[in-house]
Amino acid sequence: MTTARTTPPTIADGAELWRIARGSGELDLNSPYSYLLWCRDFADTTAVARDASGRPIGFVTGYLRPDAPETLFVWQVAVEGSHRGSGVAGTLLDALSTRVAAEHGVSRVEATVTPGNLASDRLFRSYARRHGADLTQEVLFPSATFPSSGHESEVLYRIGPLAAPAS
Repeated sequence: MTTARTTPPTIADGAELWRIARGSGELDLNSPYSYLLWCRDFADTTAVARDASGRPIGFVTGYLRPDAPETLFVWQVAVEGSHRGSGVAGTLLDALSTRVAAEHGVSRVEATVTPGNLASDRLFRSYARRHGADLTQEVLFPSATFPSSGHESEVLYRIGPLAAPAS
């Protein structure tokens, strides 16, 4: 298991989050500018994992759904290659959802996962088990809704209601 500590992001983390996302090989990469904005405007619903020196090694970005403010939508989860498989992503997701639940009363988590992203599928299934929550899936955005061919459908994972994580 990881010993990384998690914190909310600062604007200074934006470039590192972009670098980690670019290196993931799985995520749709947003512009560097968007990661800077994310660190400023959505710091309450974002978490950064840091190594012993304080350098970002992973992140999870999210937001409260405007039409369902009890739901945290997880936008992106990424972990630096050398730290994958060590529990960083699960630690980030647990820390973020616990913090957002305490501050905003969140009782559900949503995310989209492409069918080929087995690591994210495992992450969210494991998260649901740890939090004693149901997980349902349905296609949110079929591949045909994307502007270029080749993008897999995005499957919506709905997790909730959340219970406290098992110790």
